[in-house]
Amino acid sequence: MTKKNQDTQESSEQITTEIPGEREVLQQAGDEVLESEDSDTRQFVTFIAGNEVFAVDMAPVQEIIRVPDVVKVPLAPSSLEGLANLRGKVLPIISLRRIFGFEECEYNDSTRAVVIDIGQPLGFVVDRVASVVGVESSKIEGVESIRGTVNTDLLSGLIKDVGGHAMIMVLDFAKLIAQEFAEIAAVTKKTDLTSDRADGTEIDDDSVSDELQLVSFEVADQEYAMAIEDVQEIVQIPEEIIHVPHAESHVMGIMTLRNRLLPLVNLRRMFDLPSRENDDHSRIVVVSLGSSSVGVVMDSVNEVLRVAKSDVDAMPGLLARDGDLGDISEICRLNNGKRLVSIISANNLFRHSAVKEALTTVETLEDDNNRDNDVDLDDLTSDDDEQVVVFRLDKEEFGVPIDSVQEIVRVPEELTHVPKAPPFVEGVINLRGSVLPVIDLRRRLGMPTVERSDRQRVMVFLISGMRTGFIVDSVAEVLKIHKSAIEPAPHLSAEQAKLMSRMANLEKQKRMVQLIEPDHLIDNNDMAKLVQLAA
Repeated sequence: MTKKNQDTQESSEQITTEIPGEREVLQQAGDEVLESEDSDTRQFVTFIAGNEVFAVDMAPVQEIIRVPDVVKVPLAPSSLEGLANLRGKVLPIISLRRIFGFEECEYNDSTRAVVIDIGQPLGFVVDRVASVVGVESSKIEGVESIRGTVNTDLLSGLIKDVGGHAMIMVLDFAKLIAQEFAEIAAVTKKTDLTSDRADGTEIDDDSVSDELQLVSFEVADQEYAMAIEDVQEIVQIPEEIIHVPHAESHVMGIMTLRNRLLPLVNLRRMFDLPSRENDDHSRIVVVSLGSSSVGVVMDSVNEVLRVAKSDVDAMPGLLARDGDLGDISEICRLNNGKRLVSIISANNLFRHSAVKEALTTVETLEDDNNRDNDVDLDDLTSDDDEQVVVFRLDKEEFGVPIDSVQEIVRVPEELTHVPKAPPFVEGVINLRGSVLPVIDLRRRLGMPTVERSDRQRVMVFLISGMRTGFIVDSVAEVLKIHKSAIEPAPHLSAEQAKLMSRMANLEKQKRMVQLIEPDHLIDNNDMAKLVQLAA
């Protein structure tokens, strides 16, 4: 075999597919090309988009797959369908019909995504893949003959009378990517993009020393809270909970959380409240004390509160008790005393007999696991985790670093609209005597707006020293994500790459969380307008 034929064969073997039978067709077509005695033969993958037949040189074609499910990305070009997970890698999926201005159509059994790698793998949706053809270089013509009737900027040549087609247009995908994603080239030159943060004014510790930051939640229509420093994360109820035989009724069982066993206790049962089935609103608040952790099941998680210490009172002496009922240590008074929130002490919680029993059970199981597998479970917990608050906009999940969140509050029934306020500001609210500008994050990201609902929340960030609230559809959980699952997001536009430069690809959970950098939510010009508004 000549070196040319060997190179051609290696190129044909790059194409793989998840579709039974299609790989054989492609390989057979490639073999037919190899049989050619002409060493100047080039291989092309041909496909249909709209009513046109196109071809692409086989070299950059990695594989051909069915169109996968995608996650929609705000601030991306309109031709982007979304991001897909392809064997643990994030793959942008792009519609060729939209790029060429063809009429939209529903996907069918013939629709495919051609994965092309020219510096970055991209999947291009085509109506149908036709075949792999071999063409002599001498039969590839220039595009001058059709330049008067067709936009030839994205074409590198024409193939005539091959594969049963009178004319096949050879697409130059390098030009196509440069034209459709023109801003990418400039953005990708910034090698420090993932770690670049806008300079912001640090919070003065003295200014917040008289406040408590609490995570509030509901159990049996009663509101409770815990200090945010005691809350490791907030996760959803898993599908599988391992039940512990002969355990107290308070102990729900044990779940696996990132290769560690986490005991679960039910706060309703601990407080002798009526039981109920868990639902979509139920959450597990992971509470830590030293090296121990326990998951406490709540009916729902409400918000993150900043409460002045002057509004917090110790539990009245007649009600305070030691032992199993001494978990509630303080009461905070909000809205001039109309809203009372019971503060649960992590120290007291870990002294509860049900929690002690659950922790003992886990320690026993971990000891058995260590002896059987010679694994040091401490090695599985490290500083290689990032803690993010996950929220939803429409069907997509987004995350922000937990230390960037000042607080999370309900959306008031009415926002005060300020005359001559910037158009991106929905209104302002009075947050403990301070004017808080509120922005609809959907509108900020170019997404359709929706009517207000009880699930919506205002997430408050400190951006360049200015507290600003953003309305989100709902706050889902506080999640610890191992850094190995976080990767640079595909650069799709300058604004998207700056605001959402990273994403968490949770392959086992079939989730992708787009990570937002709050410092970039407002540009300098808009920030100046906000400062004037709050003055």
